[in-house]
Amino acid sequence: MRNLVYYVALSIDGFIAGPNDEVDFYPTSPEYMEWMITEFPDTVPSHLRSAVGIEEAPNRCFDTVLMGRRTYEGPARKEGVTNPYRHLRQYVFSRTMEQLDPAVETVTTDPVAKVRELKREDSAADIYLAGGGILAGTLVDEIDRLVIKKYPVVAGAGVPAFGSTFRPTRFDLTDVKTFDGGNTVMYYDRTTGS
Repeated sequence: MRNLVYYVALSIDGFIAGPNDEVDFYPTSPEYMEWMITEFPDTVPSHLRSAVGIEEAPNRCFDTVLMGRRTYEGPARKEGVTNPYRHLRQYVFSRTMEQLDPAVETVTTDPVAKVRELKREDSAADIYLAGGGILAGTLVDEIDRLVIKKYPVVAGAGVPAFGSTFRPTRFDLTDVKTFDGGNTVMYYDRTTGS
């Protein structure tokens, strides 16, 4: 069975975006950007891939991406992009949004049931959970791995990484990478038996 991986940017105080879905406040460094593009090229939206020199790069980690409505309607959608990850199968979980692009499937049913169906597929690639926090909170029991990209900034307010439901869930820290400028990437795997 394949894994659901929540690969997400996070401020020091636990927010994945600002109160109005801002993500442009995250500081970065050339070393960190190179690592992201090399290690997780599949997570670079299609409309940005040519700018970073990976337009034709094959998928390395993922073949499917899951998004909540607010993640889908984020920066790319505001630029008119309705098919943000052309190189992946795309699912948007929303009970209110109409399907805007035939390549992006809107899921209006139970997210947990859909994820379990996707995890049972015969594929060597994992499933990329791009966000948002409410969807991640709903799917926390299905998340197998966390890749937390911690940025050296306090947001003060915004979108929490796992919604607002109190639900303690254990994960084991398996690796940490640090970069010039203060960026840290922490890898966590679901604690066995949780």
